[in-house]
Amino acid sequence: MSQIFSLLLIALLLSACSTVQPWEKDLLAKPSMQLVPDKLDNALDEHIYFSKEASLGGQGVGGGGCGCN
Repeated sequence: MSQIFSLLLIALLLSACSTVQPWEKDLLAKPSMQLVPDKLDNALDEHIYFSKEASLGGQGVGGGGCGCN
């Protein structure tokens, strides 16, 4: 039973892997698809975070202003 479940799980995980076709790449290149679509908006968010937390970074950087992390 566990072997059947394992095979079904592997088949399900492999079905999620797909390649991007050349005609689909224009959609992925749009600015709205970037991790940070608006640089100014991101800079303002980081400034607000810095002002509230008294720490710089916070975007994938460990630690905080209070030293509790």
